[in-house]
Amino acid sequence: MHRYARLVPLLLLLAFVSAAWASGLTHHLSWAELARHQAALVAWTEAHAVVAPVLFLAVYAVVVVLSLPIGAWLSVISGLLFGTAAGGALSVLGATTGAIGLFLAVRSAVAPALAERGGMLIARIRPALERDGFLYLLAIRLVPAFPFWAVNLAAAACGMRLLPYAGATLLGIMPTTFILASLGDGLGGALAQGGRPDLGVLFSPGVLLPLCALAGMTLLPVAWRHVRGWRRGPVPRPAALPDA
Repeated sequence: MHRYARLVPLLLLLAFVSAAWASGLTHHLSWAELARHQAALVAWTEAHAVVAPVLFLAVYAVVVVLSLPIGAWLSVISGLLFGTAAGGALSVLGATTGAIGLFLAVRSAVAPALAERGGMLIARIRPALERDGFLYLLAIRLVPAFPFWAVNLAAAACGMRLLPYAGATLLGIMPTTFILASLGDGLGGALAQGGRPDLGVLFSPGVLLPLCALAGMTLLPVAWRHVRGWRRGPVPRPAALPDA
């Protein structure tokens, strides 16, 4: 019975995800809808200076837990409603909080089963995760080409530790998130006139190449450790003592 109890968080998560997709919620979230309600949203945010940021953070966290593909959309809205600095910070905190919630739910249900069935494989990759998991995940988070939800699930399934996961997520998503928030910060007038933010800017050479370079620099300590290990070669075995 105890074995199945650990599946409860994952089953509840799957139920909520299914309900969110079945409701068609994501189909009603569009730039046209945002433009239609922009004035009301901005006015409400300004009138509720304390409640609005807390509510936005909570909504962002729930969206990430449910793995709904609207994280970039919310990051842009954060800039529109709160400005680049405050909006970007709220988006980073919301995304990190949601990622931790998803990580814990999946790890409690999936990681033990993987450890039982793929013991040899997990045993081989776990030392690398324990030593360099933070750097690996940080490099992946810095590059926006990797789906956020997929990385969350993979890290949890591999049994990565929580603190390195949370730290790498918090730091790794900052550049992309603040870029999206800055797009939203200057979007107000253009959105009212039918303009749309170009999220493809994240994949333009001027943005993507520096992020890839930063990710590569993050992995330099790992690469150097491997190079140093190759130079040293295999550790020689001690010679056998002669028989007395």
